[in-house]
Parts: sequence; structure tokens; C-alpha cells
Amino acid sequence: MIYMFLADGFEEIEAVTPLDILKRLGADIKTVGVGGSIIRGAHDIYIKADISLDSISDDFEMLILPGGMPGTENLRRTPQVIDALKKANEQGKFIAAICAAPMLLGQMGMLEGKNATSFPDYQKYLTGANVCDKPVVVDKNIITAKGAGAASMFGFTLGGLLFGNAAAENLKGKMQYDG
Repeated sequence: MIYMFLADGFEEIEAVTPLDILKRLGADIKTVGVGGSIIRGAHDIYIKADISLDSISDDFEMLILPGGMPGTENLRRTPQVIDALKKANEQGKFIAAICAAPMLLGQMGMLEGKNATSFPDYQKYLTGANVCDKPVVVDKNIITAKGAGAASMFGFTLGGLLFGNAAAENLKGKMQYDG
């Protein structure tokens, strides 16, 4: 199971693009509503979450955090999200964050000594990280990405980690992705 946390103010393309790519690869992925079941994106696009925050189990492979503001701040203020991230990191499970969301990982001390990236305005919050100027960075169980323009690459990277690079490359061809 993969969980993608959605809180009011999330960046829509950073959620929907990787969600779509992972579903095409056959992922068992659920959007998790933080603060309700209908979540308002940063650009007034509403998404109905698959499940509530109270419905998540400890049996998952990956947690995904789309960026956007105030979405990232809303995630940071939610104890259940913080607890899930702590448990995932302690167990070495994949944690993926894009745009502003990697700042949350930096604030939690999860990026100490790791390579990471984020939207440039939030790089100062990547506490302890070796900040990289790449669209997507993988360091052990932590995957970070710069922003909306990297959403497809982020999705394919996650797909490669979960389903193998050959499957992700095959899907890139089918989707006419040449990035």
C-alpha cells in the first residue's frame, strides 16, 4: 500500500501526476484526506480523498507528500501525519516529498547527512541535507523533488523504485514522455 497525504492547499499537479503514473504501473495507492474527505488544492481544484487519516494502517511501502502552500503547513500541523512519517523513517520505508514538502522532512531531522532537493524558496529548511540542484533526488529511503515541473519525473522515479526501472521506462514510452 502507498499513501499520498492531501491537505487543503496541496499543489494539484504534484499529487495527480505521480498518482496517475503509479496507478498505471499497478500500484495499490490511496489518497488520504487530511482534515476532511474533499480536499481543496492550491489552485481551487477539489479532490475527493480515497480514505480518511484515521483509516491508514502501518502496513505500507511508501508515503507521498505533495507540496504546495498552505498544504505543506497543514501537513506539518497534523500529528497523525508526523507520526506516520516518523514510523516510516524508523522502519526505512520510502518517504517521497516534492516542492515545499521536503522542508517538513528537514524540520523533522530526516534529511541529516542526506542528499535532497526542494523548490528553491524552501531549500533553507532542508536542515542537515546536502542540497542538490537536480529535479529529483533519491537517497536511501528519501525521495525529494523540486516542484510542479518535476512531477512526471518524480512519478516515474517512484515507479522505478517500486516496480523496477524497466517498467517505468516502458510506461514512459507509452505515455510519450521524453524528459
